[in-house]
Amino acid sequence: MTSFDGPPHRLSVAPMMDRTDRHCRYLLRLVAPNAWLYTEMVTAAAIVRGDAERLLAYDDSEHPVAAQLGGSDPSILAAATQTVARAGFDAVNLNVGCPSDRVQAGCFGAALMAEPTLVADCVRAMRKATDLPVTVKTRLGIDEHDSYEFLCDLVAAVEAAGCRTLIVHARKAWLKGLSPKQNRNVPALDYGRVHRLKRDFPNLEVILNGGLDAEAVAIDELEHVDGVVLGRAAYHDPWLLAAIDARLYGGALPDAESVLDALCRYAEAELERGSRLRTVTRHWMGFYAGKPGARRWRRFLGELPDGAAGLRALRNLGSNRNFRGRSGGVTSLEENCGSTPF
Repeated sequence: MTSFDGPPHRLSVAPMMDRTDRHCRYLLRLVAPNAWLYTEMVTAAAIVRGDAERLLAYDDSEHPVAAQLGGSDPSILAAATQTVARAGFDAVNLNVGCPSDRVQAGCFGAALMAEPTLVADCVRAMRKATDLPVTVKTRLGIDEHDSYEFLCDLVAAVEAAGCRTLIVHARKAWLKGLSPKQNRNVPALDYGRVHRLKRDFPNLEVILNGGLDAEAVAIDELEHVDGVVLGRAAYHDPWLLAAIDARLYGGALPDAESVLDALCRYAEAELERGSRLRTVTRHWMGFYAGKPGARRWRRFLGELPDGAAGLRALRNLGSNRNFRGRSGGVTSLEENCGSTPF
């Protein structure tokens, strides 16, 4: 029996820089009512010294939603954690997995794997600052430090510090010579090592991340770990996320027409609040992924004018379509959009 705290993380969407902002999360929540959502990584210092209200803005519909923090100073992370808790988030996550040069220069992200004692100090300080679950997201290793023993040293340290949920991207990070994009695909994934970690740390909630781009693969992995995390697969095809959510939690697949109606209403409300339309609609590119007409849909969004003109085009689209979701019926834009503006 595991002793982790908070709601279980059976299904989550990974925090992704330049992806999982509040507009993206609104779409993800519409298609996946139960999945955990995460902010983009926000540096703890930016929250403490900057515009925390803007950085931590979210819609109430997003729950359960966690804030991911980057940092390596326990006191600053503790202060940022208190701010996250006051903002109403459901959990706070410490990033010990990002391989970018900028993050390394700030001495946090995956570079922290080399300092398990410091990571434990950070977790301990964050735990003292809040009653929220404090979780950690990490890699299997970094550069030449990729033994299972190296990983276990870190895991044991954060568990002793009070972390009860560990999210593991199932490949190591190359901090020297590879870009963050290359680090998403190199080296090969090693799910077996994450399975072993769960066996060796049975009191931890161990969540698997990396390469989960098919429903069957994600479901099968739940035989070995406590939860799965989808990244860009969910961003580029939100209906994959919807299918897994429905299968795990027993709900019906959302109706695509209703979801798109809700998105258009959201876009209108955001425009009234002063947001740019394209900051909202840029996350909709994958809405018809894999379906006939998907290219036309992407072109329509790409050419959508900003402001009121773009909103009128969206309204016109809504008045001329008859879409159906993956749960049945017509799914082809080509068959149903002859009179739409694209």
